[in-house]
Amino acid sequence: MARTKLYAGIYVVLFVLATVQALVEGVESIDYWTAFGIIIVLSFAKAIVVAAYYQHLRWEPRSVSYLMVGGLFVALALTTAAAYSIL
Repeated sequence: MARTKLYAGIYVVLFVLATVQALVEGVESIDYWTAFGIIIVLSFAKAIVVAAYYQHLRWEPRSVSYLMVGGLFVALALTTAAAYSIL
């Protein structure tokens, strides 16, 4: 039962982060780079939560976690580079 409560709580956190992200995308008074920065931070937070709990990295050896974090930084770099091509 404790696992169910944990995963339900994680789902709520992810839902709130996704809702905030959608609201930021809809606000027209925020300039592009501010909205982009907020969305990247929220996406980064969601990716960490998903990797830590749903992919069970919390219970894996640290070397596996470091490998996943490295991949996350590469994805962040590619997303940033793609943002420059949109402009």
